[in-house]
Amino acid sequence: MWSPYIIHPRAVEISCSRMEASVILPILKKKLAFLSGGKDRRSGLILTIPLCLEQTSMDELSVTLDYLLSIPSEKCKARGFTVIVDGRKSQWNVVKTVVLMLQNVVPAEVSLVCVVKPDEFWDKKVTHFCFWKEKDRLGFEVILVSANKLTRYIEPCQLTEDFGGTLTYDHMDWLNKRLVFEKFTKESTSLLDELALINNGGDKGTQEKERSVDLNFLPSVDPETVLQTGHELLSELQQRRFNGSDGGVSWSPMDDELLAQPQVMKLLDSLREQYTRYQEVCRQRSKRTQLEEIQQKVMQVVNWLEGPGSEQLRTQWGIGDSIRASQALQQKHEEIESQHSEWFAVYVELNQQIAALLNAGDEEDLVELKALQQQLSDVCYRQASQLEFRQNLLQAALEFHSVAQDLSQQLDGLLGMLCVDVAPADGASIQQTLKLLEEKLKSVDLGLQGLREKGQSLLDQISNQASWAYGKDVTIENKENVDHIQGVMEDMQLRKQRCEDMVDVRRLKMLQMVQLFKCEEDASQAVEWLSELLDALLKTHIRLGDDSQETKVLLEKHRKFVDVAQSTYDYGRQLLQATVVLCQSLRCTSRSSGDTLPRLNRVWKQFTLTSEERVQRLETAVAFHSSAEKILQECPEQPEAFNEMEQFDEIEAVGKSLLDRLTVPVVYPDGSEQYFGSPSDMASAAEHIREKMKLVTLKKQQLRQPEVATPES
Repeated sequence: MWSPYIIHPRAVEISCSRMEASVILPILKKKLAFLSGGKDRRSGLILTIPLCLEQTSMDELSVTLDYLLSIPSEKCKARGFTVIVDGRKSQWNVVKTVVLMLQNVVPAEVSLVCVVKPDEFWDKKVTHFCFWKEKDRLGFEVILVSANKLTRYIEPCQLTEDFGGTLTYDHMDWLNKRLVFEKFTKESTSLLDELALINNGGDKGTQEKERSVDLNFLPSVDPETVLQTGHELLSELQQRRFNGSDGGVSWSPMDDELLAQPQVMKLLDSLREQYTRYQEVCRQRSKRTQLEEIQQKVMQVVNWLEGPGSEQLRTQWGIGDSIRASQALQQKHEEIESQHSEWFAVYVELNQQIAALLNAGDEEDLVELKALQQQLSDVCYRQASQLEFRQNLLQAALEFHSVAQDLSQQLDGLLGMLCVDVAPADGASIQQTLKLLEEKLKSVDLGLQGLREKGQSLLDQISNQASWAYGKDVTIENKENVDHIQGVMEDMQLRKQRCEDMVDVRRLKMLQMVQLFKCEEDASQAVEWLSELLDALLKTHIRLGDDSQETKVLLEKHRKFVDVAQSTYDYGRQLLQATVVLCQSLRCTSRSSGDTLPRLNRVWKQFTLTSEERVQRLETAVAFHSSAEKILQECPEQPEAFNEMEQFDEIEAVGKSLLDRLTVPVVYPDGSEQYFGSPSDMASAAEHIREKMKLVTLKKQQLRQPEVATPES
């Protein structure tokens, strides 16, 4: 059974050897302990041991601690460590074992151990074992503290997020960078030994030097890769990101507390020195072997380009008369380019080799190398220019034929649209068709403009074709190409002009049809408006007024209302007359005006009858209210004003006539009937008239009483 005072033999075996992260990688991945980069108030490093619910292997924890404590410098270790044992998810006996184990693993370096405890789980057990009593034996102070009270001993900025702090720590990121550092150290040390062996062998005689720089003596790893890895690692160390994630808080103590940066710098300096010597040795050998090969390859490239290569281009002049023909010529040209590209690749390689030799060659080789380079460049650039010119010409021809084909299809579509008779369902569809027609015509204009631009550009290129004809007369071939291009553009111009003439005729006809549909639609709208006015007259124009003045106002409003209806009717008649004229112009029959006119006349007749009935009721009401008000306002001390009682009878007759009229509906020519308002509305109006009639009757009775009293007296 494991004891906190005895290190397991396996742990001793691992810790005694040169410890590398790759050897104990599975253990380090478990994050049994870690250095977050935080510091305590004495500038000592913080070592965190996060215990979990699962059983923690003390062997693996001991190995992890040995590895972590091997990283900081002795100066850093001298400041002491603050150890945080996170026991919130562990049992008390495990925590106690870990604390006691620290006595054997890192007794001299530990200055303070903070055991993070659960809130109320260990209270009773702690009373049986107090660490503060064991301080002398342990060699360090142990305190039990809650996570939220750790800031009493450590600043929040030095605590990780697990303990409520702001310090960011990514364990896997740290582990990956640590692996990179150790891998670089191992590879660079091995590479230095190999490069020293190769370079020292080059210090011997010429024959031995050639043998020492043989392919068999190449380094086992790429020096460039190792140097790049070292520079990247050094950059991260200098930016203080060795132990942190990108954008997070990094390993803080980088001032001589970690040996990584000076070790990497020293190894990089040694590598650069040895690698520079190695490159010089290889360069000298390569220069001697390249010179003869370059001379032979240069002549091969020049002879092929000036011979078979130039002959291939002399036979290609046409541009084709269609897309398919141009594509076939392009495919043929791509085959020629493919053959040239092989020789151009040789040229690029040779040019690089010559440039390298010019930079490092002897003076006696410079003249010959420059002459070879100039001859090779002149031939290759001339041939490449001819290939590019031919490719651009064929591409321009393909674009010209593509635009011509698209324009031809657009003209065919426009002509097909113009040949179909227009039979739209309404004005909106005509507008849509007209808009589509205008868009197609505009598209044709743009297409023709694009064709002219492509054609002129192609003609300009053809006119320059003779500049590299190698003495061959290309006038005949160019004339055929020019005639074809101009013929295509002229044909498209004629077709477009014919379509424009047809579009003008179709546009005029469609605009007239739009106007026709608009007149029919507006006429129907006038009928609807007139119907709405009739409906409003029947449902809302009900009141007869409480007195003669109000009734006269209602009568005046009604006349204005009738004027609005008259204007609506006249507007509908005018629209229907316009539809007849447009139908005659278009030689077609109106589909709606034949039905709209009878509807318009029928609604207008109904409105007229209803309006007349309304006028008669209002005029009768005016007469009734005027007479009644006159009698009711006369002074009762002047009975001579009412010598003729017929006035009362006349008022009663008018009132009864008005009441009778309120119960009579409006009868239309088709025999249908309509009442003003609802029965309750009519009852309300009649009730007011009856009230006034009662007042008149009461007045009449008051005037008769003196006449009855005179005979009795």
